[in-house]
Amino acid sequence: MKVQELRNLSTEELTKKEQDLREDYFKLKFQHGIRRLENPARLTRLRKEIARVKTILNEQARA
Repeated sequence: MKVQELRNLSTEELTKKEQDLREDYFKLKFQHGIRRLENPARLTRLRKEIARVKTILNEQARA
């Protein structure tokens, strides 16, 4: 999801998005521990997406 799309979401939607991303990241990391992933770069993308959401939440809290 692009940054501009994330900025248009409300705080509740961003919080929900962060929770969903964290769940996906946890599941993927768990799978990675058990067996090889087809696309291990997805772990990095999810981490960055979580960071984007948290940054925007922080910006909204300051405003």
